[in-house]
Amino acid sequence: MSKEIVKTSTIDIKVGLNENHVPLRMQWSASDGNVSNEETKAMMLAMWDAEKKNTLKIDLWTEDMSVEEMKHFFHQTLLTMADSFERATGETLICEDLRDYCYHFADKMNVLPE
Repeated sequence: MSKEIVKTSTIDIKVGLNENHVPLRMQWSASDGNVSNEETKAMMLAMWDAEKKNTLKIDLWTEDMSVEEMKHFFHQTLLTMADSFERATGETLICEDLRDYCYHFADKMNVLPE
């Protein structure tokens, strides 16, 4: 299998800040996803630094994101992490444990679907 880069893709995140550097508006675009300047209220980005064996993280949310929306955002993000980890590693049992925790989180945060 070739390790030659045959294409590049761009993900762009624009963050509009107030005078105190608090995000007021965020938009994102993805060249391969047909997404252009879509509004969002929150984002989490994690990248692996293989040299330092550490995660580089950015988490931002706009000042108008409600606590209720943040609870839903975290619940859905945790579920997505379980799905991604299972696809990447095949570790089904621990991912089921994580999904069980997600259900517990949703129950405690009162964000279970009705």
